[in-house]
Amino acid sequence: MSGRTFFTVAVLCGFASTAVFAADGLEIGQKAPDFKLTSSEGSEISFSDFKGKVVVLQWTNHTCPFIKRHEGTQHTVQKLVEKFESKGVAFVAVDSSYFCEEKKDGINAFRKENGLKHPTLLDASGKIGKMFGAKTTPHVFVFGKDGKLIYKGGFDNDRRGDKENARNYVAEAISAALNGSTPPVEQAKPYGCGVKYAK
Repeated sequence: MSGRTFFTVAVLCGFASTAVFAADGLEIGQKAPDFKLTSSEGSEISFSDFKGKVVVLQWTNHTCPFIKRHEGTQHTVQKLVEKFESKGVAFVAVDSSYFCEEKKDGINAFRKENGLKHPTLLDASGKIGKMFGAKTTPHVFVFGKDGKLIYKGGFDNDRRGDKENARNYVAEAISAALNGSTPPVEQAKPYGCGVKYAK
């Protein structure tokens, strides 16, 4: 497995959890369940690998125009990695698309094209996505060092991608977690493509 602190996640192998979840997924203040994921390149990663770290879970689908913006043209994810990697923050993107296992070559090509060095793991069954309540790509969940959810929603307040000074809620939440404080915004409406769950 890569020694890098940041990870992008997308194939589920299995998970175990004793947490209780609301109908729409994990709620603010709840601890993340542990799970084991296999990357598009064959590495296995568990959420518990990041114990004691700030963790960012981001739902992804490389065919979605909003992902092509945030992981491609606007480099939203790459900028977060550059800003927070040295501070010990783990970034994990999850692909819960029903076709993600069949599209591994495309996922790896997209990662290479856009300079995404962190691994991508696949959740073709959709179990992880549904457990967390992921609705869109992207949909982001930020966890504090204690493993509790402190933010969920979109990357920012710029759905159309045309604001010169968009407010990056995820960056704010990560900074708050590193400082041991509460994010100024704990929840924001996610936007993007709907997660392509299996029927």
